Amino acid sequence: MLRRPFPSSISPWHEMERMRREMNRLFYGAPRRSARAAYPAMNVWANDDGAIITAELPGIDPAELDIAVTGDTLTLEGNRPHEEVAEDTVYHRRERAFGTFSRVFQLPFQVDPALVEASYQKGILHITLPRAEQDKPRKIAIQSS
Repeated sequence: MLRRPFPSSISPWHEMERMRREMNRLFYGAPRRSARAAYPAMNVWANDDGAIITAELPGIDPAELDIAVTGDTLTLEGNRPHEEVAEDTVYHRRERAFGTFSRVFQLPFQVDPALVEASYQKGILHITLPRAEQDKPRKIAIQSS
């Protein structure tokens, strides 16, 4: 005779389905902070000579940006001002964030801070980060006897 661990009104498949729904609700139902894109959106390229970083910063005054380089770490900070709208205006959709922001990148090498250059054109910030001379790969000569 087959014994059932569940009461006859509840099947094990019903319980498995209920548990699956609960797990889906737990993992997919709640908003996830990690899914939110970091601001500003940035691209980083690196080679043996250094790195180039571009950041999308439309509508931001470049004088309001702070770029700091310490060793192998770049910090970009700034403030995106709040848009002024009439008092009686009601937002239909609001996706653009405002307020202060900060992004920190750790590069795979030391940077020479004296040679860092930044330019801002059409809402895109370009940062050139030359690799520190003492951190560049060196070719070692092999001596033969």
